[in-house]
Amino acid sequence: MKSFRDKRRDNRPPAKGGAGEARPHEGRATAQPDTRPREREARADDRSEPKPAPRVLARRDGALPTEHLPVILEVAPNADYALLDSGAGQKLEQYGPYRIVRPEGQAIWQKALPAKDWERADAIFTGDTDEEGIGRWRFPRTPLGETWPMKHDGIDYLGRFTSFRHVGVFPEQASHWDHMAGLIAAAKRPVKVLNLFGYTGLASLVAARAGAEVTHVDASKKAIGWARENQEMAGLGSKPIRWIVDDAVKFAEREERRGSRYDIILFDPPAYGRGPRGEVWQLFEDLPDLTDLCRSILTPKPLAVVLTAYSIRASFFAIHALMRDTFAGMGGKVESGELIIREKSAGRALSTSLFSRWVA
Repeated sequence: MKSFRDKRRDNRPPAKGGAGEARPHEGRATAQPDTRPREREARADDRSEPKPAPRVLARRDGALPTEHLPVILEVAPNADYALLDSGAGQKLEQYGPYRIVRPEGQAIWQKALPAKDWERADAIFTGDTDEEGIGRWRFPRTPLGETWPMKHDGIDYLGRFTSFRHVGVFPEQASHWDHMAGLIAAAKRPVKVLNLFGYTGLASLVAARAGAEVTHVDASKKAIGWARENQEMAGLGSKPIRWIVDDAVKFAEREERRGSRYDIILFDPPAYGRGPRGEVWQLFEDLPDLTDLCRSILTPKPLAVVLTAYSIRASFFAIHALMRDTFAGMGGKVESGELIIREKSAGRALSTSLFSRWVA
């Protein structure tokens, strides 16, 4: 499972597929000991744990949360990132100083910019264009290194060329990051955030900068390493972030048993995943359990739970109904819709993922 990604992420086994690009996810990895007192990279030994009984789901009593839909959360071009153009199954993006061409199955229209603008690309992903395909990067102008400096809202981090066509960040998530930072600031109290399937850590860094205590979980040891690099690059090394290498579901199950609770939970599971011991994750089969589990580890006065679903062939109404049912009796509101990126060339909207979030 992903913790068996999004993410599912770069340099891991294959990814989830659907409303926009997939992200490679990974099998669970073994952590190395960390002697730094402010951070802990951990992974429980599955062999020492009894297998938990299957979770029994029942429809919850109480009024359903109010609803707001459809909600379209849009990312517009800015100095750090821009979708320059798209079409014919590709997209042309500006990531900091570089122009990058990648496959994009949703771009079924025609390109708006002339060929000469696309030919100015610094990096082009080539090879398998399937959602889970492995390929390589071609640098038509000047050979580039694996990483380069990037920035999001004043937070420095590293962009990264990977074999799964992703570059270490998903800028469409910025709408969720800004919303979360606002909730943390408005709470005017200590806030604990759990970031499941956390990938390279931008959401965790935004939360920590806003004043939250963050637990970041991802099954990929490599992704956790990248996230910690980003923390240091952003100058946020003193912020309270626990980096945990573990299967997201198993970690959440342990937190439930331990009585650990969180005010905000972000979770971004893959459409499909397979663990090292043959465990299989299927989004539509397993998402109800995980959503229920997230409810069970909320504090008595929670702030929000945010679910993002990349690369699935479905309507956001499906996850919207699941979230409303799961949070019945808790009041609040469920907002659901799509994350989109607004194109610079012709103003078209490229949908990247579905989302649903419960807000107290």
